[in-house]
Amino acid sequence: MQITITARHFELTKAIRDYVESACSKLNKYFDQIITMHAVLALENSRNICELSLHAAKFSLQSQAEEMDMYLAIDNAVEKMEGQIKKLKDRITDHQKRALKQQFTTYSHATDFQLDAKNHSRKTIKTKRVVTESLSLPEALEKLEASKEDFLIFKNIESDKINVLVTKDHEVYKLLEP
Repeated sequence: MQITITARHFELTKAIRDYVESACSKLNKYFDQIITMHAVLALENSRNICELSLHAAKFSLQSQAEEMDMYLAIDNAVEKMEGQIKKLKDRITDHQKRALKQQFTTYSHATDFQLDAKNHSRKTIKTKRVVTESLSLPEALEKLEASKEDFLIFKNIESDKINVLVTKDHEVYKLLEP
């Protein structure tokens, strides 16, 4: 991420430059596709104004804060930008999850397999694709208990692998891990 800083009506010190760079670099932990970040710091009639512009691949965000202290103005502008990034990221991931759910919930089919050529016996296998949710084991237990199903397929947060939680009588549970 490239950070540019512009100072208006005052001399930009190294301390303020370092503070802006460290504050802006913290935004990378929320969204790592940031291309450029431009900070405009201005001093007008004893008011300190900080304007931030963020440019990423498909969008641009802006935030502004006005305070009596320059460091406080920088903090508030970064905090506003952080909120915008979180909101945007949630909207993007929600949209992607919704699209995946619609794609896979409609996908269900049955296939006939011929097991024995002499007896001409056939077995039907129904295939249904599911979208797994990222859950911890206690969350998965709660979700399985709340549902009427006998199993739950989920992505384990701790191991980052697909797990299956199975129950027969809601007393004993089995966890199947790959």
